[in-house]
Amino acid sequence: MSRRAFTTRQLHDRPRRDDGAIAAARATPIYLTAGFEFGEYDDAAAHFGRGEGYAYTRIGNPTIDAVEHTLAALEGGSQALLLASGQAATTVALLSLLEAGQHIVASTHIYEGTRGLLRENLPRLGVTTDFVSEIDDLSAWEAAILPTTRALFAESISNASNRLVDIPALAALAHRHGIVLVIDNTFATPYLVRPLELGADVVVHSASKFLAGHGSVLGGAIVDSGRIDAATVAHRYPHLVAAGRGGAPSLFERVGQDARIAYARESVAPRFGPTSSPLNAFLIGQGIETLSLRVERQSANAQALAQWLESRPEIASVDYVGLASHRDHELAVRDLTDGFGAVFSFTLRGDVETARRFVEALEVFTHMTHLGDVRSLVLHPASTSHAALTDAERTAVGVHPGTLRVSIGIEDVHDLIDDLSQALSVASDVPVAVLA
Repeated sequence: MSRRAFTTRQLHDRPRRDDGAIAAARATPIYLTAGFEFGEYDDAAAHFGRGEGYAYTRIGNPTIDAVEHTLAALEGGSQALLLASGQAATTVALLSLLEAGQHIVASTHIYEGTRGLLRENLPRLGVTTDFVSEIDDLSAWEAAILPTTRALFAESISNASNRLVDIPALAALAHRHGIVLVIDNTFATPYLVRPLELGADVVVHSASKFLAGHGSVLGGAIVDSGRIDAATVAHRYPHLVAAGRGGAPSLFERVGQDARIAYARESVAPRFGPTSSPLNAFLIGQGIETLSLRVERQSANAQALAQWLESRPEIASVDYVGLASHRDHELAVRDLTDGFGAVFSFTLRGDVETARRFVEALEVFTHMTHLGDVRSLVLHPASTSHAALTDAERTAVGVHPGTLRVSIGIEDVHDLIDDLSQALSVASDVPVAVLA
């Protein structure tokens, strides 16, 4: 049978279990338990010796496994690892690759929580990062690579100025140097782009966002390509080929191309402990079943709103990759064939007080620090998510006093336009009839 379409796979790509239950549940059962009973005496030894069965939810849980299976299938990866948050996913993914004295090259255009991790937390562990501002310039990426570099890191659609990277070109560069490309695919989701299929090695997600969609729970995920260059792994990532305790086979000997995700699953995640709740995993899994429907509608709404905003005299600029005016639009047309995403920023003509009046006048948009929700959301980055940056740093990532970031939901687009229109009227102190 040929490969099924994305919308079919998001519903049907899940493990089928025969665990002796009286009835087979069509929805994924919630195994809300800290631990699992062993059957026979030798079952405990089999679990700890060979990893068979379940013992403790921090190590493995059937509900979590089911969601991991679906995510790996949708991203085109080998395996996935579900964690407690998107920040946990990024942290575990990087700690699985790097050790003290090593180096990361990252896009400047990334989530501020990740920037803080790279600038403040990882340096305390001896891992440093250099940032690339001109992310469409491969020579800038290459110039930043050191002999100690072990990862390139970027977002598929950036926060907050909608910058894109050329994933195939960046992957080729990483692989020429024998290092790993990690892409945060939160904004795009696997419905719009699958970085692993374009050459990336590892994908991370904040599953709290579009994957869940309902804004109810936190979660994160790592998805691995299952591709490791055997010729460079011993030199670049010796922990993957090192013998286990007591001379046990190395991860690479034991699981081959899945050694990278196995190290994250067996050595980093359970020891640092950012375990996903089985209930949260269930709710993320429920959200994934409608992912394509929501993202398709949200992207269409975002396109309409971005075009409308770009035509307004009160708007200085709109940073949406679906617009021909965006510097990465041509790349978006090539790689984002099913839509351009639902998160973007725009800048009002005026100052921070103009932005304040605009936000406080909105009635349909929700003012909150989140995105990917079925509801439309708005945030003022300069006073919230990007407040710790200098003025120059904010300018470099497209955040100005009048900049607002919106995450577009599934509401009727005409209601969203009406809400923006009346808020512009209040912010600009111009009657709606004149602005319409």
